[in-house]
Amino acid sequence: MMDLVERHTVLAVVVGSRAYGLEGPGSDVDRRGVYVAPTRAFWHLDKPPTHLDGPAPEQFSWEFERFCALALQGNPTVLEALWSPLIESVTADGDLLLAQRQAFLSQRLAQTYGGYARDQLDRVAARRERTGEINHKQAMHMLRLLTAGAHALRTGKILVDVRHLRDKLLAVRRGDLAWTAVTAWAADLFADLSDAAADSILPEQPDRDAVDRLLAVVRERNLR
Repeated sequence: MMDLVERHTVLAVVVGSRAYGLEGPGSDVDRRGVYVAPTRAFWHLDKPPTHLDGPAPEQFSWEFERFCALALQGNPTVLEALWSPLIESVTADGDLLLAQRQAFLSQRLAQTYGGYARDQLDRVAARRERTGEINHKQAMHMLRLLTAGAHALRTGKILVDVRHLRDKLLAVRRGDLAWTAVTAWAADLFADLSDAAADSILPEQPDRDAVDRLLAVVRERNLR
């Protein structure tokens, strides 16, 4: 199965703290990729895997169609891979994917980014209430997601590099910011996300037809 990643990857990027501009000396290198399974592989009862871990540590890849489906849903993790500033490799099919990345965006990002952030906030708050401990890293990423969501709704671009907020976000991760200050910041960002959704430049729905055409082109190109 690893042959699919090693020989058929069309886009490989670095995500996580290094792409966010939040890395430290010991930060991992988190890699994400998109591979295109040969079209003939779908003609058998056993289909190609939709995703694979490895072969390197902290490496995860999606098959092209699965990646497109998740991106159409507004999955923040997937969309970050399309806008990562750290591209390690890209093929002609990867270029086609990047050229169509705008087609995946829609106003539903208000729900996906807001929902992911709300879930993280609830988890952090529940753990704090139960044990007295705060997952500062999770709190930091909750704030980062809210910031990125509002940015996407206003600009039509996924914000990955947040080094302009590095000092403040790292203060959250270190636990230097009081929990009341973190929740107040989060409340402001949730309100800003709502404002951005009300005036978003994004369409109500993603361009599913454009993505479907892209998938057909890629499948035909990989029939040989």
